[in-house]
Amino acid sequence: MNRNVDVERKHVETKNDKSKVFATFIKYASYLIMFFGFLWFLVNYIFPLFQ
Repeated sequence: MNRNVDVERKHVETKNDKSKVFATFIKYASYLIMFFGFLWFLVNYIFPLFQ
């Protein structure tokens, strides 16, 4: 018996670079802090000027 079977091999590499993940987390956390700081500034200083 001559069997011609194509075998497909899949090699998956997972790239886990903890420093890149942590740097991205810090970046987006700082964006959120700046956004909420800006909202706090608007609510406390700008909005009372219109009353």
